Amino acid sequence: MLRASISFLVLPLLWAGTATAQTAPAATFNKAKLDSLLTVLDANHKLAGSLQLTQNGQVVYRRAIGPEQPNVPATTATRYRIGSISKTFTATLIMQLVEEGKLKLNAPIATWFPDLPNAANITVDQLLHHRSGLGDFTRDPAYGQYMTHPKTQAELLAIIRARPVEFEPGAKYDYNNSNYVLLGYIVEKVTKQSYAQALQKRITAKLGLKDTYYGGRLNSQKHEAASFMWNGATWQLQRETDMSIPGGAGALTSTPADLTRFMEGLFAGKLVKPATLQQMQQMQDGYGAGMRIVPFGSKQSYGHFGSIDGYRSALTYFPADKLTLAYCGNGTTPDYTLSDLLVGTLTIYFNQPYRLPDFRALKLEAAELNALVGNYASTQMPLKINVTASGTTLMAQATGQEAFPLTAKSKTTFVYDAAGLTMEFDAAAHTFMLHQGTNHFLFTRQ
Repeated sequence: MLRASISFLVLPLLWAGTATAQTAPAATFNKAKLDSLLTVLDANHKLAGSLQLTQNGQVVYRRAIGPEQPNVPATTATRYRIGSISKTFTATLIMQLVEEGKLKLNAPIATWFPDLPNAANITVDQLLHHRSGLGDFTRDPAYGQYMTHPKTQAELLAIIRARPVEFEPGAKYDYNNSNYVLLGYIVEKVTKQSYAQALQKRITAKLGLKDTYYGGRLNSQKHEAASFMWNGATWQLQRETDMSIPGGAGALTSTPADLTRFMEGLFAGKLVKPATLQQMQQMQDGYGAGMRIVPFGSKQSYGHFGSIDGYRSALTYFPADKLTLAYCGNGTTPDYTLSDLLVGTLTIYFNQPYRLPDFRALKLEAAELNALVGNYASTQMPLKINVTASGTTLMAQATGQEAFPLTAKSKTTFVYDAAGLTMEFDAAAHTFMLHQGTNHFLFTRQ
């Protein structure tokens, strides 16, 4: 439901650490090329959603594609469920209370939830950094049966209490929605307000966010988007999680415009002090307080990602470039991901070579693909690449990264358009040449 993939920007750019792109002034940003990318995705029903880029607080790109509701096209004013980006809002509320002396990061959660496992040893800080060891209620085998029905706080606490403990508090990191549901409840108990009221008073009113709020049942009259999955013929409606369940972990509704203003406000010191923001940016096993580092080449940004029902969202800020990217999506397909979109968007924005995706794939027989399968290494770069076949699709996986699909352009040439990769195989020599931009590497099967 709320779990988000966050290893995505390093994956397609196999040698991302060597990127040398400089800050791209908004004036040189190729908007037409990004428009072409979204047009291709829209025409091929690969994604549905809304994208916005701002630099120095000025909107440099915004566009929505796909449906808002069945037979109703989305606009840049469409509101979307943002899933786990809600965690950044929740962490901000918690850190505001810490600043005000109303809450301590080392406070044990037994203060509010004495019946939870290890409550005397789990701290607020461990909830923020996903180090509590509590069981994640979204992993409950019964979750799929009750996710669409309202749950009270007492009922959700009982579900969390019944989940097996994963590890001792502080022992390690494990992304866990129970942590941020509990943080949302702590906000309510400390402020003596509902989460929705605290959010409105402490964040949305301060920044003038008129389209960000705690969600309820979807209301098409308010231009709230339903979520979809493309089934090969049409956008098929997905189930709707009841918003009493995700709470501070994922219950917010927003727009890309509001999300960019939120991130800019957070980093401009309008919500917490600079020292507090630095605390939020301090990573423990790759996760800070409601945010993580999102690398793109040699550049570094801070953000979060969301996934709930058919919604996919991303929000990230590059301090050195004063660039904010926000995407709210409500339509997904198996063969083009949010990761692909963000890599393409940033590659275009920073004026790096990028080839628009071509979804006209050549169909090859399994035997033709099997001749290319194997583990390949290069003397020119440290990564090894494992090439496998999954049905009629060739897959590639670099060391320590996730597998990605290759599109056949001929019996020997395959591409991964999202990262501008081309792999040209010589089956007889057991090699392939890997091309990305101006880089060319020879790989040999081991």
